[in-house]
Amino acid sequence: MKRSVLAASISLTISGLLITGVGSPAAAADTARPHPPKADKNQAVQDARDSIAAHPAAVRASSDDTFESASVLVDKDGTRHVHMTREYRGLPVLGGDVIVHSAPSGAFRESTLTLKDSLSLPVTPKVSAEHAEALAQKKFQGKRAGTTSKLVVNALSGTPRLAWQVTVDGMAPDQSPSHFNVLVDALTGQVGQTWNAFHTAEGTGHGYQVGDVPLTTTAISGGYQLKDATRGNGETRDAQNLTATNDSPPAGWGKAFTDTDNVWGNGALSDRATVAADAHFGIQATWDYYKNVHGRSGIKNDGVGARSFVHYGNNYANAGWDDTSFSMIYGDGAPGDKPFTELDVAGHEMSHGVTSATANLNYFGDAGGLNEATSDIFGTLVEFNANSSADAPDYLIGEKISSTPLRYMDDPKKDGVSQSCWTTGTKNLDPHYSSGVGNHFFYLLAVGSGSSSWGNSPTCDGGTVTGIGNDAAGKIWYRALTTYMTSGTTYPEARTASIKAAIDLYGASSSQCAAVEKAWSGVAVVPTSTTCGGGTTPPSGSNLLSNPGFESGAVNWTASSGVITNETGATAHSGSYYAWLDGYGSAHTDTLSQSVTIPATAAAPKLSFFLAIDTKESGTTPYDTLKAQVVSGTSTTTLATYSNATPGGYAQRTLDLSAFKGKTVTIKFTGTEDSSLATGFLIDDTAVTTG
Repeated sequence: MKRSVLAASISLTISGLLITGVGSPAAAADTARPHPPKADKNQAVQDARDSIAAHPAAVRASSDDTFESASVLVDKDGTRHVHMTREYRGLPVLGGDVIVHSAPSGAFRESTLTLKDSLSLPVTPKVSAEHAEALAQKKFQGKRAGTTSKLVVNALSGTPRLAWQVTVDGMAPDQSPSHFNVLVDALTGQVGQTWNAFHTAEGTGHGYQVGDVPLTTTAISGGYQLKDATRGNGETRDAQNLTATNDSPPAGWGKAFTDTDNVWGNGALSDRATVAADAHFGIQATWDYYKNVHGRSGIKNDGVGARSFVHYGNNYANAGWDDTSFSMIYGDGAPGDKPFTELDVAGHEMSHGVTSATANLNYFGDAGGLNEATSDIFGTLVEFNANSSADAPDYLIGEKISSTPLRYMDDPKKDGVSQSCWTTGTKNLDPHYSSGVGNHFFYLLAVGSGSSSWGNSPTCDGGTVTGIGNDAAGKIWYRALTTYMTSGTTYPEARTASIKAAIDLYGASSSQCAAVEKAWSGVAVVPTSTTCGGGTTPPSGSNLLSNPGFESGAVNWTASSGVITNETGATAHSGSYYAWLDGYGSAHTDTLSQSVTIPATAAAPKLSFFLAIDTKESGTTPYDTLKAQVVSGTSTTTLATYSNATPGGYAQRTLDLSAFKGKTVTIKFTGTEDSSLATGFLIDDTAVTTG
């Protein structure tokens, strides 16, 4: 007997798990099929909370865990992906974040996380905060501005431990702002992982100009200001060769660039506005790429633009993104050199902000390499999207800053320090060097292996990869980052994430998904349990079914009322129409059938179809079922039974029809739903083939 759904209060406790938030009472079943809840972010968060409460084991939750939403992605079909942070007994859990994936109906599908087991550890420190701060300060090199600490659970790797996360703010020896983080074991005082939350593009070379470019500015009294109201008021300011006293440029810091004729710079360094034009164009180009290609409105997807500070520091030979102040800084370079205002550098640095606002990848280990690679990938795609004649797009990073590029995506090891092939030791490298694996993967995916006009890319496994182009490769990487990666994602887990993204976007049997697998193997990242294959390749032989994808509506099929539909409450595997059996939340039976003659000469006849199961049920009891059947004369044979116990998105199912050679039979699907809690069975792209 199924348990009932109880109304939740301000704090909902299910199986001892506390979920903060407000629930709502269960509604009675409608007489017509209910549409999924409106696909807004609030509903997505509530769905995620309900899923955690119902499936605590799936997120390694204990009664001491609480969760808060960090970011929300709702697909066009209503599928929800909610990234949630975790606290254990009131303490933040580093590496404990989880992405909850819900169906358009709000039903739980799966989770993405790096935590291996539920937490169980003491939370009383033996080491004082003052002692931990003193230990961390000894690790910091530079001019210190302030030190703060907080008690956390360190679940980033190995056995979770109670730790002090100490942040030492200040200025690094090269004048870079620094948010130096140190983890100190709160029981033993052992100093562990360190990282800097300020991200820079490595290099001490020469800057360049973006040439003659259009700039969007704001009219003010007496002239214009370098502020773009069409892109979230993104602004470029003059740092006046100063450094921010508190290591993060605050609002209003520096000097606004103003002008009377709306012409900025003269193409030479004699005019301070020349590099301001470069930086402002970088803001525009990065905003436009994310907006036009991925539908993302600004770095945090909140419509707010970033700030850029040029002429930062005295002979500062670097550029960087500071997430705390939501700003870019550009130095003028060492004496005799040029400023760091290259377009792919701007895209790279601001993409650190996108990563921070989505997967929040750590800046060490494999995740650190993925963090840097993500910025290199999107910095490159910003450059291609802008397609500036003054900076021809390529797969080199910072090639105009120095006499040699900072990084090579076709074969990263050419810089002498980066890795082109993944190993178990990659995680121990500086993120700028471990990023080579991700850069190489992306080049193989977009361009392919071997020689081309862009470079010469070998593979680590000796295989051949055919590129799928920047557009598809970029969309796969963006979805993997925003939908399936968490703070501690490793390179093998990134392989899983990008395969899932490719399946979501292009299908499990697509050439794009196959290319993802080959590209990862090409950089020596080993396969995981998630693959594009697993029977998703259509059987050989012509399709004996008519109107197999339902695009002609109910033509050639016999079905219950409303089964063959293009309803927007769910989605087709391909095209617009699909078959939707059940999903009412009340006792109901739907059928779908078509007659077909299977030749006696058929070598290996098969029935295949794509099936998605969307359910409000929980647990492993099969309350609602779908049977794939063959009716031959007066005999009905059930080939397979599917149920609410195994929900999931579209996957291809293939069944043997050898027993029916030489017969005219009816292929039939029967969906049976019990009296409460809806389960919908979605069928599309059917086929009967001879083999």
